[in-house]
This record gives sequence, structure tokens and C-alpha cells, in this order.
Amino acid sequence: MWELAGHSLDIARLRGASYADVRVMHLRQRDLTTKNGEVGTLAQSESIGLGVRVLANGAWGFASSDQLFREGVAACAARAVAIAKASALAKRGDVVLVPEQAYVDSWQAPCRKDPFEIPLETQLALLLAADGEMRRVKGVTLTETDMQFRKIDSWFASSIGSRIHQRKFISGCGVAATSFQGQEIQKRSYPNSFGGQHSLEGYELIESLELLKNAPVIAEEASALHSAAQSPEKTGTLILGGSQLGLQIHESVGHPIELDRVLGEEANFAGTSFLTLDQLNKLRYASDIVNVVADARLEHGPGLGSFAYDDEGVPAQRTDIIKDGLFRGYLSNRETAHLIGLNRSSGTMRTESWNRLPIIRMTNISLLPGSWALADLIADTDDGILMDTNRSWSIDDRRYQFQFSTEIGWEIKGGKKARMLKNPSYSGITTEFWNSCDAICSRDHWTLWGTPNCGKGQPMQTMGTGHGASPARFRNIRIGAAFSKQ
Repeated sequence: MWELAGHSLDIARLRGASYADVRVMHLRQRDLTTKNGEVGTLAQSESIGLGVRVLANGAWGFASSDQLFREGVAACAARAVAIAKASALAKRGDVVLVPEQAYVDSWQAPCRKDPFEIPLETQLALLLAADGEMRRVKGVTLTETDMQFRKIDSWFASSIGSRIHQRKFISGCGVAATSFQGQEIQKRSYPNSFGGQHSLEGYELIESLELLKNAPVIAEEASALHSAAQSPEKTGTLILGGSQLGLQIHESVGHPIELDRVLGEEANFAGTSFLTLDQLNKLRYASDIVNVVADARLEHGPGLGSFAYDDEGVPAQRTDIIKDGLFRGYLSNRETAHLIGLNRSSGTMRTESWNRLPIIRMTNISLLPGSWALADLIADTDDGILMDTNRSWSIDDRRYQFQFSTEIGWEIKGGKKARMLKNPSYSGITTEFWNSCDAICSRDHWTLWGTPNCGKGQPMQTMGTGHGASPARFRNIRIGAAFSKQ
């Protein structure tokens, strides 16, 4: 791999590149699903190739190939330089990169049990057993389970002298029960919706989730939701569970801080951003108890945004995004960092595969824990609603106005968790919402949630991001009912 990478860099220099980097990536994946006691998906695949990114005549060029022999990678590097020179004919100005050191390193994320060494039969048997536990519950009409594994090896080399090898295992799993009665559908998921929990771990993550124990619990809740009271429509106090708060962070903090969106260089899917450059270090983003960081370091946790180096060869870092409620930072790369007065990239360039150009992506965007115990927070709430597990979301292109609904809610009366509520939703404006936060639960309740399916770019790249959160309370929030007949 290093020989091929080095050869592509040599060709890029000979063809006129002032800078070049190359990523050789070997990706392996396994996907398993069941539905109503039957196998749905049983798939395994591998992909290997090389991507070359170059600067020539002040413009970028990129090319990729799966022809992993000397002539193949030479042709790929030459094509990247030709594209850069063609792009330079229409450039507005030369690309300027902030400095970075050269690194020679090898890193592997912790993995106690390689999921690809666990027999497919063992993994499938667990899913079918969990599926069976849900189907035992009266009123459940659809049961679904899934398991996903990824093994990613990457070899990065650059013309400044970096040589970095990284290996990651990503595991994920979840179950869901759906109940259809009359004209109403209710659904409950564990440990999260849209595929469950995903983490930078091996098969040990799957074992920790205790699917057989939790599957019947969520099945019973799905059936019980039909007879639950409808969520009220009012302005009131809202407590969000950690998984729902993780998605709230993703949509209303993570996307708007991507500097390429802010600069108008990337507007696919999530659109642009309300966080214009003049608001840095000035905007009161949230209440003074809110602290949000972008942290790709492994010590932050085994998140889907954790790594040792990004795909520009920049070491993983921690960046303050919101500090004591004040907006303090963006996600930047070597090209954009100087535009906000930084002399170094924040290390957020990532690529889905060898045939995609690296772009600015969320790492682990996390709300730091507070001091409350959840039981004390509920006891301190006289009248409110606790919502958990996302059901749907909507947010405008600038990431400013939003509406979310959750699978389940509970009424809080007199400091006690009372009756179950169905179809709960809430809406607001990003800065007003975060400024209404008046309590955050402690580290004991904090989880680094994994979002494996964040889409960005064109052609689209699907990447994993991490979002650490513990339950938190928000005041004067617009609360309503979704998926209900009026």
C-alpha cells in the first residue's frame, strides 16, 4: 500500500502538483436484518481503492481508481493533476492551506471482539431471538431487527511527508416493534430509532445492549401507546431524553457549524447556515450552562466521529463550539481555517470511501454533562413532558426553525413521572431553544450516541457522527401532537 501511495505522489509532483495527498482504503461491511421472524438481509461486501487529491496552479483536482498496480495509480495521479489544471482556468483565487506537520504513525481503535470473527449464524440467531421476544407481545404487528459492522483500513500519505495507517471497527444494532390498530400506527425502538446504537467498538457493543432483555419491553410500550393519552398542545416545560437530544445537537448545532456550509461552498441536503462569520465569539447561542464541543479524540469516547487523524493528516482535536452559552467555534479544514483567523485546521476532513473527495464533516459534537440526577430533575419539575426516541424531524435549510416528534412521552406532574403520552412533538427556533435550557443531567446519564447515516455532499457521502448527551430540561417550549387526527 505504501509503495502504491508513494508512486502516486511521485507522479503528481512530476505532473506539476504543488501539493498532493493520497488515501488507499480497504472497507469491509456486514449487514443483517430480520422482519417478523424471517431473515431480511444477509450481506457482506468489500471494497478497496485509492483516491488522489492534488493542488496544481492554485486549484484542486481529485481522481480515484481501483486499479491498484503501478500503471493504474500513475494514471489516476496524472488525471487528478489534469483536473486541477482545468479547474484553475475558472478559479477565483488560489487555494491557501494553513501549515501542518508531517506525521508517521499507525493507530487502531480499541476492539475487544472482532465482529467479522463472530460466525454469521451466531449474530443472526441473536436477532431472530430478539425478534421472537417482541412477537410474543399481543398487539405487535411488525418486528424488525438489524446489525451492522464495518472494518476500515486507510493508508494516508502526503507530499509533506506524512505516512499514517488507521484501522477502525464500527458496530451497530437495534430492534423495533410496530403496532397497527384501527387507523393508528405506534412504534418503539431500542436503544434508539433509525438503526439503534452505533459505536467505534467491536462485538462487545452488541453484547452490552442486552437485546433479549429489552426487546419485549419496547414491544409492550408500542402496544400500550394506542391507549395512551394524546400529547397536549401548549407552551410548557420539556425534558428531552439523551438520544433525542443527540439528534437535536446534530441538526441544530452540528450542521450549522460546518464552515463549508457557512461560506456557501456546500449546500446539499442540509443547506446553508445561519451562523455567519460575524457571529463568531458574539452570538449568545445558548444559556450559560450549555457547553458543546467537537471532539474527535478517543478519550472523548468510542464515537463514530473518533479517529487519530482526519483525511488531511491533521491530528484529532477538541474544539469549543459553545462555551458558557457563547458561540466559539466552527468545524474547519486546512483550506478554510485562515478565514476565521486560525493558523491550524480543526481536523474535520473526512471521506466515506476511496472514491470520494474529503469534505468537512462533524466529528463527535457533544453537549457536556451537567450536575443533575435524572430523578432529581423530574422531582424539580412541577409540570412538564418528558420526550424520548426520535420519530421524525424537520429543520429549515439555514438550521434555524425546526420541529421534531418522538416515539413516546410521559407527563410530569408534581415532580413525578405520570401517564404515558402518544404522538408528542415540539418545535422552536435554534437559539431560542438552546437559551431556554436550565438543567442538564450528570455524567452518569451521559451517552455518546452514534448517528451512522449523516448525508452530505454530491455525490452523496454517508458518514457516522457522534453526539454525547444526557437528559436536559428546556422552558417555554412549543409542545404539540404529531401523527394525530384533528
